Amino acid sequence: MNEMPTSYNPFSLEGKTILVTGASSGIGQAVAIECSKAGATVIVTGRNAERLESTFTMLIGSDKHQSFVADLSKKEEVQAMIESLPVLDGLVHCAGMLQKLPLKFISEDSLNNTMNTNFVAAALVSQGVVKKKKIANGASVVFVTSIAAHVASFGNIMYMASKGALNSFARGMALELADKKIRVNCIEPALVKTNLTAVMTTEDLENYEKRFPLGRFGQPEEVAYAAIYLLSDASQWVTGSTMTVDGGITLR
Repeated sequence: MNEMPTSYNPFSLEGKTILVTGASSGIGQAVAIECSKAGATVIVTGRNAERLESTFTMLIGSDKHQSFVADLSKKEEVQAMIESLPVLDGLVHCAGMLQKLPLKFISEDSLNNTMNTNFVAAALVSQGVVKKKKIANGASVVFVTSIAAHVASFGNIMYMASKGALNSFARGMALELADKKIRVNCIEPALVKTNLTAVMTTEDLENYEKRFPLGRFGQPEEVAYAAIYLLSDASQWVTGSTMTVDGGITLR
């Protein structure tokens, strides 16, 4: 009988270099930390220098981890970051914002702000690393979107649109890069306890949590584990897909 190697781990990120955007807090921070635990060399980026430094100090392992303070809504900062990057084996887009406004109160400015932060920035970073050949053949790109892309909620119309745009962009990108064996996938979380939930009242949060069949909100690390699967060689035949991580709420 053959014995299983003690080192067997199809989800290892050893030898991989991963860029995580929006890494200064929430899901992005969890993705960066968990990727480092899985053996990756991690490059973190975010707008807030102090919070990004906090994330950086929590990374495990490699002395080659890097940190770039950058506002991804500013073209020159994106370009400077991309020029400084090594060739990537993985890219996880976590940067995002949530502004809840009913339809009649949204404005051109609020809509542009949401779309630019949640969609345009991720699209242009992705375009930039491909154009500048900063992403390796066989690499993996992961967009953290949301079940909001196809589950409506009151006052959430701008966020819904931005995440739906990311889902569509990812599918097109997956098709265009398939000849390079670059995989592109999305993770759709339901509500995860992060600083984004601060815009909701305690009462709203408590009422919403009762709707989950698994009885609770998700934790950022649980989204990070899905990202590790999609970044690892275990998912080499997965592209153009969306992985729902939602505690079962879309079953209802």
